[in-house]
Amino acid sequence: MSEIIKASLNDTDAVYDITQTTIRAVYPHYYPAGAVEFFSQHHSKEKIVCDIETGCVWLVLDENGSPAGTVTVNDNEINRLFVLPEHQGKGFGRMLMEFAEKLISQKFSTAELSASLSAKSIYLRNGYSEVSYNIIDSPNGDKLCYDYMIKHLDSKGGSD
Repeated sequence: MSEIIKASLNDTDAVYDITQTTIRAVYPHYYPAGAVEFFSQHHSKEKIVCDIETGCVWLVLDENGSPAGTVTVNDNEINRLFVLPEHQGKGFGRMLMEFAEKLISQKFSTAELSASLSAKSIYLRNGYSEVSYNIIDSPNGDKLCYDYMIKHLDSKGGSD
């Protein structure tokens, strides 16, 4: 049976590996190489350690107890939601998103996130609305495009 656990510093490598493996497998289908590299560096091990130390990183474990995905929740913002490619389509992403929204709904009425091109349609299907479109220039001039999105929550983590 799958479960979600709070990541500890012992899980740093697992969170980093899930993040980097997913970026390297999925993002090249949507972004040029410079943008993929910029995004990969943005999710550095140092940033992951900082988030783990503040207690806002979670892992979903598969039925064998192995890490399958991760999510970071900073206040009302969902960050770094990644599921390993071999575990995609099995409900782990939905489980992490619902968990994050329920956690956020305990203190906030909205959940916010930055959606990559690869994830935007998933968030739209799950009740998120586009707020703004953003472009970051990577060091080599490639563009990293994403949407800032918001979802209104009720006190149980669902949509209004």
